[in-house]
Amino acid sequence: MFIFLPIPELNPILQYISDQTDRMARLDRLNTIGEMAASIGHEVRNPLTTVRGFLQYIGNKQTFEDYKSHFLLMLEELDRANAIITDFLSLAKNKAMNFKENHLNMIIQEVVPLLEADALRYNCQLELDLQDIPLLSLDENSLRQLILNIVRNGIEAMPQGGKLKISTYSSDSTVLLTFRDEGIGVPTELIDKLGTPFFTTKENGVGLGLAVCYRIVERHNATMIIENLPEGGAKFTITFKQGVS
Repeated sequence: MFIFLPIPELNPILQYISDQTDRMARLDRLNTIGEMAASIGHEVRNPLTTVRGFLQYIGNKQTFEDYKSHFLLMLEELDRANAIITDFLSLAKNKAMNFKENHLNMIIQEVVPLLEADALRYNCQLELDLQDIPLLSLDENSLRQLILNIVRNGIEAMPQGGKLKISTYSSDSTVLLTFRDEGIGVPTELIDKLGTPFFTTKENGVGLGLAVCYRIVERHNATMIIENLPEGGAKFTITFKQGVS
């Protein structure tokens, strides 16, 4: 026996199938990059560490005092390369995480000094609206990285200054974490590409920050939705299921 649904009733179902297909495609890309990260990341980092050590040692010698600025520049570039590798390794599917019952609001409050320092540098204001929410099974270190990445993205999207609001609240059996900025938003045609490794809209970006965020969200069995706001700016919504890690 066949049941024919009116077209309006099919729309939510089709949208759900489309969303799940997009999510699986993104996870497949992350898994591929993650496997690459696990296999080559450490091998690249080891020689960089050796080179950095020798540069620091030689650069401190009196003989090279006149070239101090050159050595500092080389060290800074090596540190930047190391930071990229760190993000690259964060995509690894088997990256160790330490899940335990934790309070999301407390993790946010602990990184507020870092967030406020970034906001002040860009003439932005940070606003918190943290409501009572239940404990969640979280990996604290990766959640810190997630919050820092998204907030810094939001701040950079407001070159003329503005307000970035972080909110938490619970709904049914979920906990929601949202980030709202007053920036220029994201071109509609690019929203589906955000989180793709090495895709970036920034002039000097690498394209790993949001990819790492999607990996962290996926490891927490959560979801992340990015949308433009009618009043301007963008909104990131991360939905955690209670009691799931």
